[in-house]
Amino acid sequence: MHCDPLPNGSPRTALVTGAAGGIGRATALRLAQQGWRCVAVDADAAGLQRLQADWPAAAPAPLARTVDLTDPAHIAALAHGLPPLDALLNNAGLSAGGAEALAGDEDGTAARLLALNLQAPARLVQALAGRLRPGARIVNVASGAGLRAIPWRGLYSPSKAGLIAQTRALARARPGWTVTALAPGFVRTELVQVLIDSGRLDPAQAVAKIPLGRMAEPADMAEALCFLASPGARVLTGQLLVLDGGSSACGGSQALPAARHAPRPFDLPTRLQTSAVRAPDWQDSLQALAPTTGGEAYAAVVDGAALDAAPGALLATVRAAARRFRSRHAHSASLTLLLPRPDADTAWEHAGDLAATHMLVATLAAEWGALGLRINALAPGDAINPCLPLLAYMAGARAQFLTGQVVQPGL
Repeated sequence: MHCDPLPNGSPRTALVTGAAGGIGRATALRLAQQGWRCVAVDADAAGLQRLQADWPAAAPAPLARTVDLTDPAHIAALAHGLPPLDALLNNAGLSAGGAEALAGDEDGTAARLLALNLQAPARLVQALAGRLRPGARIVNVASGAGLRAIPWRGLYSPSKAGLIAQTRALARARPGWTVTALAPGFVRTELVQVLIDSGRLDPAQAVAKIPLGRMAEPADMAEALCFLASPGARVLTGQLLVLDGGSSACGGSQALPAARHAPRPFDLPTRLQTSAVRAPDWQDSLQALAPTTGGEAYAAVVDGAALDAAPGALLATVRAAARRFRSRHAHSASLTLLLPRPDADTAWEHAGDLAATHMLVATLAAEWGALGLRINALAPGDAINPCLPLLAYMAGARAQFLTGQVVQPGL
C-alpha cells in the first residue's frame, strides 16, 4: 500500500510520537516506505539519530524533534515550524512495572505517567490544531490494559482507559477529523525483550493467553497504525481497534497452544473468495478489492450468509459458515463474516442470538489461533462501499494479529 500524495503532488505528513523505538519506530519507517513525510518526536535524542540513520533512502527526509511530552511548554513549542499535518499518531507512553496503583505520588512518577499517557495526547491536539488539515487522522495508541485492569503497573490501566474515553469524546467534538484508538496486546518491543532476557517475563506464559499463539511484532502494530492514518479509516472514527491476537476476546480456563506456522509476509496479495454474498454490487466491489492472483497469496474468505439469516437463526448460520471455511483451509487464512446490525425491533425470544454469535466468533478465534486461522466480523450496515478499505485490511495479511473481533463502523 502506498500513500496517495496531496492534490498538488506533495507527500502527506504524519507526526509520530515515541518514534525512537518500538512501535513508534516501526510505524515511522513503514510510513516512510509508503511515501509519507514524517515528523518523528521523542525524548530520546540518540534514538532519533538511529532512526534517521536507518531511514529509507527514497523516502522524504524526516523532521526529528526531541521533546519531553510530559512538559506542557515543550508541547506548546512543538507547533513552531511544523508543516501542515495529515495525521497525528499519539504513540508515546510510559508504564510503571511493579508499582501499586496508589504509589508514585511522592517522587512524581504517577504524575509523569498520567502526563505522558493521558494528558499529552490532548495537549498535542490542542497545540497542533492549527496545523492539522481538514479531515486529518488522530490516532491514540491505548492498550489492552485499558480494557481490563492489570495490577502492579501503577496507573497504567487507568491512564489507558482514560485515553480510550478521550478518543471517543474527541471524535464527537471534532467530526471533521477521523479520531481512532489502537489497543495493542503483548508486542515484542525492545523493552519487552529486555524483560524476557532478564527473566522478568516468561514469553511462554504470555503467549499461552493469546489465541494466535505468538507475541506481536512492532511491524504488526505499524501496519495497523498506517491503516488508521489512511483515508479508509474514516468509517472507524470514534472506534477502538483491538489488535491483541484475540486475547481480549478469550478468557478461557486453559493455556492456549503456541503458533504452529510462522506469519506470512505482510505484503502478500490477498486471494479473496466470497461466500453467500448475494448483492451483485457487493460481489463486484469485493472482487475489485482483492482480485485473485496466480502466485503466492494470503487466503481470505468473506461470508455474507448471516445477512440473510432468519430471525433466531443467526448463530446456526454463522456456525455453518465457519464449518465451510474450516473444511477448506488448514492454516494461515482469514474468515470475515458480514453481520447485521443490532435491531431494536427484534423479538425478545431472539434477542440473545446476536450476542451468542459474537461469542462464537471469540471462541473460534481461540480454538483456531494456533493454526494461523483468523475469524472476525464486520457489521457494515446498509452500504458496504465506505467499509471496503477496512474490509481489505481486516481480511488480508497486514492484519495477521487481528482475530476474534466484531467491528461495527461508526459511519
